[in-house]
Amino acid sequence: MGLELLFRPKKMARDSNLVTFFLFVVSILFFVTPIYGDNPLDLLCRPENGNYTFGSPFRNNLEQLLLGNLASNTAKKGFLSSSTGDGTDEVFGQALCRRDVNRSACGDCVRIASQEIMNKCNKKDADIWYEFCQISYSYSNFFSAMTYQGQYPDSNNQKQDVSNPEELSSALNKLMDGLISEAPWASSMFAVGSSNFPSQGHVYGLVQCTREISGGDCNTCLVSAWGDLRTCCSLHQGGTVVSRYCNVRFELYRFYNQHSEGLGKKRIILLVICILAGALLASLGVWVARRRWKRRMTRDEERDENELIQELPKPIELSISRGDLEYSDDMFVMDLVTLRAATANFSLTNKLGQGGFGIVYKGILPDGNEIAVKRLSMKSWQGVEEFKNEVTLIAKLKHKNLVRLLGWGIDGHEKLLIYEYMANKSLDVFLFDPMKSSQLDWGARYSIINGIARGLLYLHEDSVPKIIHRDLKPSNVLLDIDMVAKISDFGMARIFSEKQNVANTRRVVGTLHGFCGTKGESLNSWTLSY
Repeated sequence: MGLELLFRPKKMARDSNLVTFFLFVVSILFFVTPIYGDNPLDLLCRPENGNYTFGSPFRNNLEQLLLGNLASNTAKKGFLSSSTGDGTDEVFGQALCRRDVNRSACGDCVRIASQEIMNKCNKKDADIWYEFCQISYSYSNFFSAMTYQGQYPDSNNQKQDVSNPEELSSALNKLMDGLISEAPWASSMFAVGSSNFPSQGHVYGLVQCTREISGGDCNTCLVSAWGDLRTCCSLHQGGTVVSRYCNVRFELYRFYNQHSEGLGKKRIILLVICILAGALLASLGVWVARRRWKRRMTRDEERDENELIQELPKPIELSISRGDLEYSDDMFVMDLVTLRAATANFSLTNKLGQGGFGIVYKGILPDGNEIAVKRLSMKSWQGVEEFKNEVTLIAKLKHKNLVRLLGWGIDGHEKLLIYEYMANKSLDVFLFDPMKSSQLDWGARYSIINGIARGLLYLHEDSVPKIIHRDLKPSNVLLDIDMVAKISDFGMARIFSEKQNVANTRRVVGTLHGFCGTKGESLNSWTLSY
C-alpha cells in the first residue's frame, strides 16, 4: 500500500501531462497563424489632400501616432483609433488587424505597416493594407464618416481562371450573402466561412469592417466591396477587394485560421469535442486508478483487521452474558451497536476529550455502570498500532494509579477501547482553568504527584515486562471521583525486558507543545519520550 501511495501521484501527473500534450497538439492544428510576407497588398497615397514635409509638426505627430501609439497598443484588442496634435497639424490614425490572427502577428504586422507607410508616402491622407492588418491616417477625422473607395491588389491579377465560372458564381453568392448578413452585427464585425464547390471542393470567404462605423455602414461597405469583387474576380480562383472601412476576400483554399468567429463554427465545435474527449479519457484513467487503489486499501484493511483480532487477548472463562455484552475475568468484548447506544451515538454532548488518534466519549451501560469509550481514527494506521498497544499492554497491568482498560470492540473501520470512567476527567482541566485550579490545594497536589510517581515506578520496576510510557502529560493523567491520579493512554508505550535499562529509538515520539520564547521567537517542547 505504501508503494501504491508513492507512485499514484506520479501516475496522475503522467495523466495530466498527456492531457496537456493533447491540448497542445490540438492548439497547433487549429490555431497556428501562417507567416506573412513583408510586402503590402496595396498602398494608397491620396495626393489631392496635400503633402507634408519632413521635420514638420504634422510629420512629427504622424510618427508619434503610427510608430508609438498604434504600433504599441493595437495588438491588445486588434483595433485602435487615435489622434495626436491639434489644429492643422492634428493627425487621425486607425489600425485594424484581421480578427483570426493572434496578438503577436497583429503587433508585428502593424509595426511593419507603420514604418512602410511613412517610408513610401508623404501625403496627409493614406492607407496601407497587408494580409493581416491595415493602417489609415489623415489630417481629418475619418473614423465614422464612411465613404467607400475600393482597391484591387495586384495579387488578383496572378489568379488563374476557373473552368466552371457558373458553379463558382453560385457558390460565391451563397457564401458571401451569408457572411455579409452576419458580420455587421457581430461584435468584431468579422466573419469567415466556406461553401460547397462540387468540382473543386469548397470556396472560402472572409469579410471584415473597421469597428468605428455602424452596422448599417458596414453592411453598405461590404455590399459595395462584394460587387467590386464579383466584377473583377468571379472568374478567378480567388480575389481580394480592400478599402479604408471594409475588406472582402475569397479563395479555393482555406486561408484563414479556424478559431475565428463566423461560419467556422463546425470546426470550433469539433475542437471543443476533442478537448472534452481528451479530458474525459484522462478523468476515466484517474477514476480507474483511484478505484484500484481503494480496492487494494480495502483488502489491506480487512487483512490488517483480521490479523489484529488474532493478536488481541480473548475473553476467557466467560461468567456472565447480557445481550451483546460479554464479561470475563480480564476484559469484555462489546459490539458497535451497544457502544452507540451507550454513548448516544457518540454525541458531542458526551465528549470527554480528544487525543492524537481519537475522541473519548462518556457511556452508560444498560446496568447503569459508567464507562469511557475511546473511538480511534478510522483511517489512521497509527490508530491501529495504538489500539494494539493499548490492548496488549494494559490488559496485563493492574495498579491503582493506572487507568483500567475494561474491554475493546472492532466493527469494520471502527476500533474502540473501553476504560473505567474518570469522573474528574484529566489533570490539565484543573491546571489550566483559573477557577478549577483553586481546588488543587497543596495536599491535593502532593497526592496527585505521589500517585503519578507510584504509577511510573510500577511501570518501570514492578510490571512484567517493564513499560516506558513515552507520552506523559497532564491530559494523560486522569482523576477519579476521589481525585486519585491514574496514568492513561499507552498508545506510544514501549516494552523493555526485565533486565534492560537502555534502548535506542529510531524516531522521536510524544506530543509537541508550542509556546513563545522571551523575545517572541517560536520554541517547542516535548513531553517525556524515549
